Amino acid sequence: AGGDGEHWQILRNGTHVIGLFQGMFERNILTFNPGWDQNAQPLTSFRDVRDLQRELKRRGMKFAQEADENGTGPASFVVVDPDGNPVLVDQHVPR
Repeated sequence: AGGDGEHWQILRNGTHVIGLFQGMFERNILTFNPGWDQNAQPLTSFRDVRDLQRELKRRGMKFAQEADENGTGPASFVVVDPDGNPVLVDQHVPR
């Protein structure tokens, strides 16, 4: 579906999307993009990354990187899975 032919490729199967990236991240990484549909188009309704972060904090989750909870624009946070791989929640659209 997209890519540069050398370092990244986006694969699609129905509504499922997987991105493969070589050399862009130090470790394996899983990424979620709140506010986007499967075609990277803005959704009219979604749970904001800051709300997700607050909920995870309330449940005791530790963060490697936090979003500014007072912001309203694009934001992201990172948690680390038990194997040491980062999980990036990366919102590209405003609240």
